[in-house]
Amino acid sequence: MTENERGGPSRRALIGWGGAGLALGAAAAGGGVALSDGQLGLASASPSEEAGGVAFHGVHQAGIATPVQDRLHFAAFDVKTEDRAEFVQLLKDWTAAARLMTAGKPVGEGAYGGLAEAPPDDTGEALGLSPSRLTLTLGFGPSLFERFGLADRRPAALADLPKFPGDNLDRSRTGGDLCVQACADDPQVAVHAIRNLARVGFGKVAVRWSQLGFGKTSSTTPDAQTPRNLMGFKDGTRNIAGTETARLDKHVWVGASDGDAKSAWMTGGSYLVARRIRMNIETWDRTSLQEQEDVFGRDKGEGAPVGKAKEHDAPFLKAMKPDAHVRLAHPDSNNGITILRRGYSFTDGTDGLGRLDAGLFFLAYQRDVREGFIPLQRRLSAQDALNEYIQHVGSAVFAVPPGVRDSADWWGRALFSKEA
Repeated sequence: MTENERGGPSRRALIGWGGAGLALGAAAAGGGVALSDGQLGLASASPSEEAGGVAFHGVHQAGIATPVQDRLHFAAFDVKTEDRAEFVQLLKDWTAAARLMTAGKPVGEGAYGGLAEAPPDDTGEALGLSPSRLTLTLGFGPSLFERFGLADRRPAALADLPKFPGDNLDRSRTGGDLCVQACADDPQVAVHAIRNLARVGFGKVAVRWSQLGFGKTSSTTPDAQTPRNLMGFKDGTRNIAGTETARLDKHVWVGASDGDAKSAWMTGGSYLVARRIRMNIETWDRTSLQEQEDVFGRDKGEGAPVGKAKEHDAPFLKAMKPDAHVRLAHPDSNNGITILRRGYSFTDGTDGLGRLDAGLFFLAYQRDVREGFIPLQRRLSAQDALNEYIQHVGSAVFAVPPGVRDSADWWGRALFSKEA
């Protein structure tokens, strides 16, 4: 394929123009030349369901209502560039790379076979692996709207989270200008995706914090077995299913009538709250079974609500303790508040005192943070019996824009469209 057919000069051609130094500089900058849509060969970036691919293009971003995968690599980024055009190009480059990785393809010219003097375009650890249902979901944090003249385009629904009772937030695990949620059934595929995006963004963004997760704790698939959290209880029994179009439209997707003109770019998107919740595992493990069940308001074996036989039996909330988690979190106790959960368990070694650093990485999508997570968490943080055994230690909120519609579209285009 010639340079013109590829839509731009290859890295090999750059050697002829200015020597290896020019090619190395372009690669280190993660520039648009090496990762332009034309060069990446979009025709080859269509996923195969048989090979475990999930479609990248759509009205909504994949990774929200998509059936929940088993593994997570979540990363929050700080933006380092002050150049608006450079940042827009990064979003285009990330979109092009995401198209390929979600289809099980290497980024750019791949992990080998290129210039010996330059780093490969792809880090290579996912070579030979299937897409493993990889989804990549991007969000914009409140702090991003302090840059690039975006202040008047920040949606009111992207509200700063207040300090809740019991919060003990670690600043190094809180906030971020951007986030990328990588979910897959193979942990190496998820890690590879974040690693490649970080490499492409070198010099323009830097990882602020990240979290690995395993063992999904909520399901968006109604016929799947409800997963258990690290406390041994089933979680997300009444979670919104990916097939429940009406509930998704009501509680998750931003509508055209939401907000005002400045937030119209979010139509079809959603708002994400991410919370790192550490569990006091050792204390919980010494708690009696009866108290554990009272704390949740469900039995540990079947997951049935108090006084019921089956997990999905309608709960009789007044039969539970007044401070039972299910009773306090249930939509009937919160004027119908409903969020879509995609949480994961985590274990990150020990805390130096012989206690496991483990818990729940809580991910929740909603149509408006002010009407979803904030009032719900205020109620839980003030009364929930579970608070004795958990502590929120990391926190972030993001506006997740609508999906990438086609090969000409890119992440965040509607936000930057006036001047991009």
